[in-house]
Amino acid sequence: MMRHREAPLSRTLGRLLFAWKTDARGPGRLDGLMATDNVRGMFETIASSYDLQNRLLSAWLDTHWRNVFVRCLGLSDGGLLGDLAIGTGEIALRACRRYPRIRVIGVDFSPHMMEVARRKIRRRSLEHRIELRRGDLRRLPVEDGLFDAITIAFGIRNVGQRDDVLRDCFRVLKPGGRIQIMEPGFLEVPVLGRAYKWYFDHVMPLVGNLLSGTDYAYTYLSETVYAFPSDESFIRSLKGARFVDTKVILLTYGMARIYRGRKPST
Repeated sequence: MMRHREAPLSRTLGRLLFAWKTDARGPGRLDGLMATDNVRGMFETIASSYDLQNRLLSAWLDTHWRNVFVRCLGLSDGGLLGDLAIGTGEIALRACRRYPRIRVIGVDFSPHMMEVARRKIRRRSLEHRIELRRGDLRRLPVEDGLFDAITIAFGIRNVGQRDDVLRDCFRVLKPGGRIQIMEPGFLEVPVLGRAYKWYFDHVMPLVGNLLSGTDYAYTYLSETVYAFPSDESFIRSLKGARFVDTKVILLTYGMARIYRGRKPST
């Protein structure tokens, strides 16, 4: 459940330090998913420093999680991957490195995030393998049965209509195609888990807001982790969208979670 907190320290300090920045201020309350335009505006604001923030706040564990995530795909040569909520392109770039003959279509709703991705793609001369399209995850700008696999890394929890996203993913996958989703979670080790939750509640939002130059971005992102469904509930959503062979893979004792499913072959 989403917690009801008006202005934790992470927001109060941000308001004091960044009061002069009009794009640094978030909604008054963060106890529910923000509207799509507000979420887009948040990612527009933090795009340039997003990768650095993730590295520092996860102590570089996010690079390990992304590498495992891509390795779990097991793509065949020549396949087409749909990387949804592509963000700054980290998954697409890793996938192209691991699977030298695949192509990727990346979809995102934030022009600034995609511009960061575009610069990385150009630096690696991968324009011929990675195509970027601006679009909404709830109604993807691609035809039916296009992708061999779909990935969504750290993106679906920011969408209120997750069932719509999953149904449209089913639509654009080929028969037998796989969906793979990754989201953060909580450490499932009793003593360390409590310490990590304290860090997640108090330190990570505070430092993240300072790094992002906002009063709300990482406070909000931490709240969305609390609001995300349990493993059992999200697996039910995957099954409700007609995916089969569903499973959950825990990374770093649950600090990140991979959800997998497959579109039936017939």
